[in-house]
Amino acid sequence: MKLRLPLPDEANHRHANAVLGQPGIEATWKELIRVLEGISDQDLAECHETMFTSTMSLSRAYNYMIKIRLEEVGWKAEPILTDSKYSKDKAFRLDFAKDEVAVEVSFNHGEALAWNLIKLTMAAEINHIEKEYTSKLGVIILATDELKKAGCFDNACGEWEKAIRYLEPMQNKLTVPIALLGIEKPSFNLVDNGKGAKPRSSVIWH
Repeated sequence: MKLRLPLPDEANHRHANAVLGQPGIEATWKELIRVLEGISDQDLAECHETMFTSTMSLSRAYNYMIKIRLEEVGWKAEPILTDSKYSKDKAFRLDFAKDEVAVEVSFNHGEALAWNLIKLTMAAEINHIEKEYTSKLGVIILATDELKKAGCFDNACGEWEKAIRYLEPMQNKLTVPIALLGIEKPSFNLVDNGKGAKPRSSVIWH
């Protein structure tokens, strides 16, 4: 999996780059990048073709491979707040967390982008409700526009470029360092075979 690294300035919210070398963050950040970059295009293509034949886009293959590989090295979903009213609610749970790094994987509707960014902020800030977990760095993983097109993602999917545009108007709400990790397109395209087709989409290598 090719990532848009090093972090471009526009994806380096609240000087996220400045905390990447801190104790409790550096090793965990490097592990995250190593795991993501270790997911090959072949892994993604095989996952899509064997597990998600009725799915048009690559989003489920990406979600599945990221989940499996991160869980293998100890990352897990983490509630932000202790109170059971919130800890059991997915809306208040991080996709993954380890040490002081909180991660959201965001291949869903563009309207969810703002909430995913707010969740990463909540994870790092003090809250009047008792907290279960506290981070120092937030990371949101997103499809770039090129991946969105190559992977047949739904047009409503919130891509990396859209998340970048959210940062300026939300500057005073997103008060913590957040790294916006964009995933580049793979070395293959998906071709949509149409509703009812089996498989729904086909892998075409470049």
